Amino acid sequence: MVNFKKIGIIAGLSFTLLAAGCGTAAEGEEKQENVSAALKYTITGTEPGAGQTEKNEEAMATYDSLQGWKQDLSSAGAMLTELSEAIANEEPIIFSAWSPHYKFANWDLKYLEDPLNIYGEEEEIRTIVRNGLKDEMPEAYTIIDRIELELEDVEEALLEALDSEYETVAQTWIDENQETVAEWTENVATVDGTSIEFALLPWDDATFTANVAKGVLEEQGFDVTLTPVDPAIMFEAVATGSADASMAVWMPSTHEPLYSKYEDDFEDLGPNLDGAKVGLAVPAYMDIDSLEDLEPKK
Repeated sequence: MVNFKKIGIIAGLSFTLLAAGCGTAAEGEEKQENVSAALKYTITGTEPGAGQTEKNEEAMATYDSLQGWKQDLSSAGAMLTELSEAIANEEPIIFSAWSPHYKFANWDLKYLEDPLNIYGEEEEIRTIVRNGLKDEMPEAYTIIDRIELELEDVEEALLEALDSEYETVAQTWIDENQETVAEWTENVATVDGTSIEFALLPWDDATFTANVAKGVLEEQGFDVTLTPVDPAIMFEAVATGSADASMAVWMPSTHEPLYSKYEDDFEDLGPNLDGAKVGLAVPAYMDIDSLEDLEPKK
């Protein structure tokens, strides 16, 4: 793989040999071409058919700067391995990224600007509950409604979860954030074994958040069940009352079709986390900031 530092040095030496009239525009164009060539005009992606894979395809079809590019697809795990190796060697890489994810806690990364808004704006992760929960379980309703987490806290927890169980990491977070938990449970009575079920997307951030809610509710006397389901079942379960709540609704883009389909049949309690995002990212040492800083394959 091409060494990014060497590319910068070679480019710099070539520029010093140019006549004075060449200027910064030519310099910028050559830098973009060098970066794009070093990347082999390739985005390191995840699984074929994944939602973000399709967005990458849309970006390559829409941006002039990505014409002729391709995706290298296999799995999220393989992508993260390639990212780790590239960073260890300070080599260039452009990859599928989403937040919350532990990679942002583990490495210094940055999203590339997306002027054409292919990947959409930042999203909220919202909490929804079945109709009637407020009247039937006011204690649970109040706590769930109050739960909000910070993006950095979630990403740090996801990094810790690489070496531990989510339930353990969530309990550690609860133990270390008792002031926040006290605000969530203030003036809420305890119960005696009342059962409550969450429809849980099997995504890392959703698993952590649901386990935080589980731990707090169990301290209040609830018997909490977390049931992993896919997005369509998650919405259907809360809408029909077969599940009581979910804390994994990405809006306004990712889950908008399902949200619109069922929105009259559940209550939206608002965001439990702000700043969720998908897009293309690079290590912070790379000297590009936008998808338009790249060059098409000639």
